[in-house]
Amino acid sequence: MKMNKIINLAIGSLMLLSVAFSQSALFLLIAPGARAGGMGEAQVALADDSYATYWNPAGLGFQSGYEVSGMHVNWLPGLVDDMYYDFLAGRAPVEGLGVFGGHVIYLNAGEQQYTDANGVSLGTFLTYFTSGAFSYATMISENSSVGFNFKVLYQHLTDSDVQVGTEKTKGTATNFGFDVGYLSKGYLGGKLDIGAMIANLGPKVIFNDEEQADPMPTNLKLGFNMRVYDSKYNRLNIVYDVNKLLVGEYASMDWDGDLEIGGYNEDGSENQSGNYNKDGQNELAHTDSWWAGIFTSFLDDWYLGGDRDMDGDRIIGGWNLIEGDDSTYTELSDNGLYNEGGDLEVGNSDDRSPADEFKSLIHSVGLEYWYNEMFAIRGGYYYDSEGKITTPTVGAGLRYGNYGFDFGYTVAEETHPLNNTMRFSLMLKF
Repeated sequence: MKMNKIINLAIGSLMLLSVAFSQSALFLLIAPGARAGGMGEAQVALADDSYATYWNPAGLGFQSGYEVSGMHVNWLPGLVDDMYYDFLAGRAPVEGLGVFGGHVIYLNAGEQQYTDANGVSLGTFLTYFTSGAFSYATMISENSSVGFNFKVLYQHLTDSDVQVGTEKTKGTATNFGFDVGYLSKGYLGGKLDIGAMIANLGPKVIFNDEEQADPMPTNLKLGFNMRVYDSKYNRLNIVYDVNKLLVGEYASMDWDGDLEIGGYNEDGSENQSGNYNKDGQNELAHTDSWWAGIFTSFLDDWYLGGDRDMDGDRIIGGWNLIEGDDSTYTELSDNGLYNEGGDLEVGNSDDRSPADEFKSLIHSVGLEYWYNEMFAIRGGYYYDSEGKITTPTVGAGLRYGNYGFDFGYTVAEETHPLNNTMRFSLMLKF
């Protein structure tokens, strides 16, 4: 069976979300709101409207009045022509209790086509991803608030169980997760706000079985909002967010120094095809549980693990690298440091450093200027070194009475899938 558009989805939208390992529920990382879209997707310490239910539910604690908002965007128009993303949010204060809210996300990946091994059509099906979140926030002091989300998500890859080779693959998955946020205002003479949030805490997503389960995209966000200028008619904010995925992820590694990947069962019994070493450590590529990943994700790129198996043969080294007169080649050797392709495997763990962890950070910076609380212009920059995504953004906003309209545009190269991505948002207060 071949599903061309699912492949496009995996290569396009999911890879662009800067995740270098197998993982589900990545649609939760698509940034909602044209306001955020015009500010480099930096909102954690701003979060002053109903979009706070996504960016930082603690922001609801400072808000009053009722509000609903929504966004529609044709997602990745440079890659596919029938994928779209919808977001709907709202808030409602309850005197004496706090502020309640929630949001709904829907990503439609379009119509897919089944084909057999010979390319014969077997029909079509719809692929989509959706989630709903219930939010609550309350003030814990005059200048600080905490907020929480409980969310349920459903991922629909195919209409039913399908046969892929000899394995029957389940086409859907249902899961749940939590978000926890904090927002504190009034630093540096009342000009600086600081926010923090851990999003998508929850168990792994299971489509087939636990061994093939993928982690939720648990994400730590830190944000800063500096009110640089604030007068009767003019206001300028500078915002900065930094994000890190809290998922402990490992390539195939030789943890015990025996120059082999695995060779044992988890209980220490010998098994040539086993994934563990004699000490019970998993040496094949894997991810930690969600609760362990909160801690190990800060160490997995440099401190945890051993030499990496670069070519997947489950042997570390075994070849010498020979510098010839006209070319470089490899030859078999029991004490060789390289694999057959010439990649260093024995001792490559020494090349990792704490700096590798910083490469996985995603940075967002934005500017927002308001005139008379009616018209806004925005700019921003999104920088992801590991995902090789560096995109400027621009946007604008209008407010008239209880109505609001926002526009955001991602400035990317013509060949980039995010090129011509335009976000439109509407807001109603009552």
